[in-house]
Amino acid sequence: MISYKEAIKKLNKSYLSIKSETIFSKDSLYRICSKNIYCKFDYPAANNSAFDGFAINSKETKNANKNNKIKLKILKIIAAGDNPKIKKIPKNSCIEVMTGAIINKPFDTIIPYEKSTLINVKNSNYLVINKKISKFNNLRFAGSDYKKGQIVLKKGDLIKPSDVLALKTLGIRKIQVHKKIQIVFFATGNEISNNQIIPNWKVRNSNGSYIKSFSKILPLKINEKSILRDNDEKKFLRELSKNIKNKTDIIITIGAVSAGKYDYVPRIIKKLNQKKYFKGVKIRPGKPILFSKLNSNTAFFGLPGNPISTAACFRFFVLPFIFKCLSYLGNTPIKAKLVNNFEKKKDFTRFIKGKIKISKRGYAEFEILKGQESFKIKPLTKSNMWGHFKYGQTRFKKGDLIDCYTTFGVNFL
Repeated sequence: MISYKEAIKKLNKSYLSIKSETIFSKDSLYRICSKNIYCKFDYPAANNSAFDGFAINSKETKNANKNNKIKLKILKIIAAGDNPKIKKIPKNSCIEVMTGAIINKPFDTIIPYEKSTLINVKNSNYLVINKKISKFNNLRFAGSDYKKGQIVLKKGDLIKPSDVLALKTLGIRKIQVHKKIQIVFFATGNEISNNQIIPNWKVRNSNGSYIKSFSKILPLKINEKSILRDNDEKKFLRELSKNIKNKTDIIITIGAVSAGKYDYVPRIIKKLNQKKYFKGVKIRPGKPILFSKLNSNTAFFGLPGNPISTAACFRFFVLPFIFKCLSYLGNTPIKAKLVNNFEKKKDFTRFIKGKIKISKRGYAEFEILKGQESFKIKPLTKSNMWGHFKYGQTRFKKGDLIDCYTTFGVNFL
């Protein structure tokens, strides 16, 4: 068996080259950018009002005081979306503006309604000023959010709902993203059933639904195939050959990778290709994990069958491999202080289910949940993080900093 660190090195050297495609930005949620995306225009595109009120030329107030009040004639009302052009702007005048209205010269500052004094003289409305007003009050400046040529999203960024909003607002209609990774997977074993009502010697096929759920938040196209039974070696070989020919990116089996009589997956995979291959990693849960690069287009993962072993191996082997293929930037840990003491074998890496909470002092704290056995699913439903307890250390004390990873793979923080 190799260490987890060695396994990740092998995965990183075996990554697949995933091509790009151009899509509409409105359809880009949870896709990963394959190129930097740049802003094509300043945003805001022009100076505009941050309040409802009056736009004035601040220079015309330089001599204003309580004894020398200045009257500015209100020329017109301009709302957001109105053409701001005015043919002739006489001295000592202003315009009434709504929030978002474009502000052109000579006007350079905004007086909100609540700070305004109005009078009517001979059926004309005037704004009365009794003090000097500085320029640039209550203005949103052109390019103050995004400058033309500024990076909006980087290569490797996962596109979130807020990014879709930004792309649409900035008029970026099409973008380049990595194609979705094509995954085919098989549950294995005579005990696995897709039926709702089962006898107590059968097991529901829950791992398949778990893996497919990741296609909702990551650019994955996942196809679950029929269950491979304990005597289905020939079928497995046929399926492998077909998916290699079809250039499926990743083939996954769940179960049949340990050392039991019916665990035929490692034997068949080892015959196909021993290059860039490992079987068994010094981790818990999920020690029997298997990986092989079948050719330049297709990789294979054999995951153990216990639910938590499947979840841990998918999170810490399959997802890092996918992220490497897609150049994803967000697979970074969160540092948190341990709430509990913890001990493990020195020469094993442990992935522990737990919760991160923010303490009263503002620290991220990781609480280890009870029930870490690989058959227990309740702690996973209660957790929001995996704690990564590294190889080479036995004791971890309360207050120690550890690396924590989101259970669902994507770090939106």
